Amino acid sequence: MKWIPLFLMLISINCLAQKPTIYGIGDSTMANKVKPEENPERGWGQLFPMFLTDNNITFDNRAVNGRSTKSFINEKLWDAVYKVLKKGDYVFIQFGHNDAKDKDSLRYTNPHTAYRHNLIRFVTETREKGATPILFSSIARRNFNENGVLIPTHGDYTLETRLVAQEYNVPFIDMEYYTELLEQSYGPEKSKKIHLHFEAGVIPYYKNEKHDDDTHLSLEGATAVAKIAAEELKKTKLDLVQYLKK
Repeated sequence: MKWIPLFLMLISINCLAQKPTIYGIGDSTMANKVKPEENPERGWGQLFPMFLTDNNITFDNRAVNGRSTKSFINEKLWDAVYKVLKKGDYVFIQFGHNDAKDKDSLRYTNPHTAYRHNLIRFVTETREKGATPILFSSIARRNFNENGVLIPTHGDYTLETRLVAQEYNVPFIDMEYYTELLEQSYGPEKSKKIHLHFEAGVIPYYKNEKHDDDTHLSLEGATAVAKIAAEELKKTKLDLVQYLKK
């Protein structure tokens, strides 16, 4: 019965071929960071795999620091993802922070035109491959005013993300809202812990004190944000839910 091992091998190969991949596309708030043994900064996509159940799904984080929808496309970063997408995969899409940089022609997009159409391109081309797009609004910045009120900074970018999700029937995770709740739960002072605020000499990676980064995440912050993403995904009807830890 020499055919049995061959039969089992073909089954194994077929199962391996069907193993889904989650691709993360976005900016520094999602991206993996270099020198993690030294660098205290983390992207939430870097921590997301800890909320997956097993090895039957892969998280391939393609998010890159400083990218907008425009530069992600123009630098062929999206093309690289599109070429390898297959049926059953997922694409986590989260931009906005750098699309709003109106003094940078290589990154800025009008939220109601170019930004919107770039999101639509990600969605439609993902579906062309039989994969599932999921839109995430940008995470909130730590931007408390003198009265302790958290003030939004993303303008119409998160609104357009929501509108594209509604119009194209795309699963939408409102990260801005849930990270606002996270920031508020910590409060104006303690919320520094989830971002990059350090006294001089505490972190060798920074030679001087650092108290000006209210956008990027610490390990504690990225873990909390990744957990939010996982918990909100569990509320969807996506097959992806089976791969999330309970």
